Amino acid sequence: MSAPDPVPDPVLVTGAAGFIGFHTAQRLLARGETVIGVDNLNSYYDPALKQARLNLLLAQPGYRHHTLDLADRDGMAALFASERPRRIVHLGAQAGVRYSLEQPESYIDSNVVGFLTILEGARAVKASSLVFASTSSAFGANGALPFSVKQGVAHPLTVYAATKIANEAMAHSYAHLFGIPSTALRFFTVYGPWGRPDMALFKFTKAMLEGRPIDVYGHGEMERDFTYVDDIVDGVLAALDQPATVNPDWRAEAPDPSSSGVAPWRVLNLGAGRREPLMRYIQVLEQALGVKAQLNMMPIQDGDVARTEADVTETRAALGYAPSTAIDVGVGRFVDWYRDFYKV
Repeated sequence: MSAPDPVPDPVLVTGAAGFIGFHTAQRLLARGETVIGVDNLNSYYDPALKQARLNLLLAQPGYRHHTLDLADRDGMAALFASERPRRIVHLGAQAGVRYSLEQPESYIDSNVVGFLTILEGARAVKASSLVFASTSSAFGANGALPFSVKQGVAHPLTVYAATKIANEAMAHSYAHLFGIPSTALRFFTVYGPWGRPDMALFKFTKAMLEGRPIDVYGHGEMERDFTYVDDIVDGVLAALDQPATVNPDWRAEAPDPSSSGVAPWRVLNLGAGRREPLMRYIQVLEQALGVKAQLNMMPIQDGDVARTEADVTETRAALGYAPSTAIDVGVGRFVDWYRDFYKV
């Protein structure tokens, strides 16, 4: 009689009650995984929305939840000691570019101290795969489009972006010292059902349905690589299932900033691989809602950039990543969810 297949390690998902974390946990549960969720349910945006996401996860037998702050070093160490998750998807963080101008301390606590607890936990359990969220904001003042992971990221424009660049560097050191396979994923303007209320699509939809004007920054001339959440989750799970390895072709005299010859570590973009004008995004939303937007044209905000576009060549080669959701489809799905969830 052959031995039974080994039970796979549970997957730790931080930020499980958040937008991308919720979708990632749902997909893992759907494929039969055991998911250990962590979220502190803070009030950065409506905790009721986070709780509604969490309730859907709690209703599934493969899910266990810990309400815990990532910066709680003792609490996180105890979680790793008890649950022993060797596969980690770290999506919990203090998000938002603009909020980092008002509350920079919260970004250091959540994104730097909090990430250190993840790395220490990964070290303790000898993690087999660590995937974590970085951001397209890391490209900062870089104006060469599309943004490639082969480009340097020495010029961040916000504390938020700086903390994510720090995460990438911290992960490299732990990957080198302790052999933790680590993948940083730079997300590009993620949108979709259950999205964050501080993001443009959510704010636009709410205002338009209430008959209020929408603030359009950059005088409507901005362009973004809008990426649907299901495409993002495809990339997250592919990275989890195909852990980073040492790059045998890496050369110390001409170092590739997206991979390593001394650590199982890499940086990959997760975007749609195309940029859309902000005004086109608004037009698609108008069509989905059946409402004409009242536009309040505004200058670009501090810390923001005019254009983003992901070069996903490396991601496609490494993970078979193939984003496919057009914005009219994705925006339509968001509007359907919003109307159903808020009964409007």
